[in-house]
Order: sequence, then C-alpha cells, then structure tokens
Amino acid sequence: MVEHSASVIVKAPVHQVYELFTHFNDFPKFMSFVKEVTYHDTQRSHWVVKVVGQYEWDAVNEDWIPDQQVGWRSTRGMKNAGRVKFRPLGPERTSVDVYLRYTPPTGPLGGLGESLGINAYFDSILQKDLQHFARMVEEAPAGALDPMSSHYLFHQESSAQKGDITPRQRAAMAHDPMMSPDAMTARQQKLSQEQERRKLLQAEREAERQKQRERERQIQQERETILARESIKRRQEEAERAVAQQKAETTPLDPKHSYAAWARGLGDRDGTRVRNPDIGQDPMTARRQARPGIIAKPQPTE
Repeated sequence: MVEHSASVIVKAPVHQVYELFTHFNDFPKFMSFVKEVTYHDTQRSHWVVKVVGQYEWDAVNEDWIPDQQVGWRSTRGMKNAGRVKFRPLGPERTSVDVYLRYTPPTGPLGGLGESLGINAYFDSILQKDLQHFARMVEEAPAGALDPMSSHYLFHQESSAQKGDITPRQRAAMAHDPMMSPDAMTARQQKLSQEQERRKLLQAEREAERQKQRERERQIQQERETILARESIKRRQEEAERAVAQQKAETTPLDPKHSYAAWARGLGDRDGTRVRNPDIGQDPMTARRQARPGIIAKPQPTE
C-alpha cells in the first residue's frame, strides 16, 4: 500500500476549517485531481479521481472527531483510506495534515504509473491543492466563508473551475443555490471588494511602518549626535589633562617648597629662613633678623 501526506497552515479558526473539510462534495471546488464526490447518504459517498488514469470507489465515513479529524475508507472500487487532522495553532491559525493510503492498480497502468514517478507527482499535486485551499480561505471576505458558501474556495486550477468534473458532480452542483449565476456574480463582487479593502489596509500599514522607521531613524540620529558631542568633550578634557600634566612635569620646583625646605622647618614656623646663628647673639634672638642699628651685645667670657 502506498502512502502520501501533505500539510498546510490555514489562517482561520480550527472549527471553521474542520466544517469546510466535512463537506467532501466540495473537494472538486479546490482540488485538481478530485472529479466527483457525491453522497449516497450521510455516511456513504462515491468518489472519482484522475491521476494518470481515472479511478472510482465507494467510501464510508469513519473516525470523525469534531474539530480534530475526519476520515473515510473505501468499501468498493480502488482500495484506499484517508485522514485529515486539524490542530489549532492559535485563535486564527490551524494546522491541516492530510494522510492518504491506497493500493496501486494492478496491470500495465499501475506499473506505468510507478515507473513514471507518479508518487512524487501526486505528492506535489496534493500539496499544491492544500495551499490553494489555505489561500482561498485567507482571501475570502470576513464572515462570508462557511460550509454553505464554499464557492469561495474556487481557484483557477480546481476541477470545478475548469469544468473537468463528472456529469453527476455537475448535476449536484447545479442544485446548489450558491452555484447559481447570481451567487457567483455576488461572490466575484465580494472578492473584488475584499481585495480592494486589503490593499487599502496594506497601504495604511505600510505608511505606518514607514512613519515608524522615520521616527526610529530620527531617534538614532539624535543619539549619534549626543554621543559625538560627548566624545568630542571627552577628548577635549583628556587633552587639557594631558597638557596640565606635561606642564607640571616640565616646570621646576620652587626650592622654597622642596622637601629639604619642608624638613628644615619641621616644627618651626620660621623654619624656611636660613639659619645663621651667631654665637655672640642671644640664642633667643639668634634666628631673628637684626634690626637696623641694633647690634647684639657680646656675651661675657669666664
């Protein structure tokens, strides 16, 4: 048995996406290889697909879990089964995973399909159809997409859009009120209006982003200007300190303020004066400068 799978993220709530996939008869509206899905009753359906040959089968629904999974299994015709699983990624985003299993037809046609690499080809078709589904859901007008308005899922490559469907599928769609000419005209008008609305919204968002970028650019310029001024001021201060230090290093010290002068005057207020004591002077006045006209009396000798 051959297995295929594909995944896509749809920008819509999980319940809405689940409801769209529960209507198998809408598959030809957004899939290119499904040519018919018509109902026998609420549980049984008839399928026709075309991938390197046309194949049919009857299927029964199985393993349905609301908002989580839908599935089917063939009961007659080509043996196959399928599952579609839904996983919410947030309030407005849903992951859709499709899994298909089938037994390739026997005979020359089945062998030819395998030799031509039909498996890889079918994988690409399945992935592309899922991407079309996600895009059409995203582009549908807000509030307009529901299981009874699935004509919004149409795209240019779908079987229904190309008219490549079976007579029974065409007859079933003819009784669908949403497929009437008036409904299709209204659909196109709403799609055009939605496109214009989104273009305007996108232009407004781009203008706001441009304003934000301009504000950020101005803030950055102001920050760079402040940093440049601080850098210039810092360099000036460093230069002034360097000049002051160089001047201090090259200027000779005043002997009056040298260490020797300081040591001589340690403990004396007049220690910076030159000491020339005269033995003939009174020791108490020996350090004082003699006043003009005053001569110290000689000390008597023994």
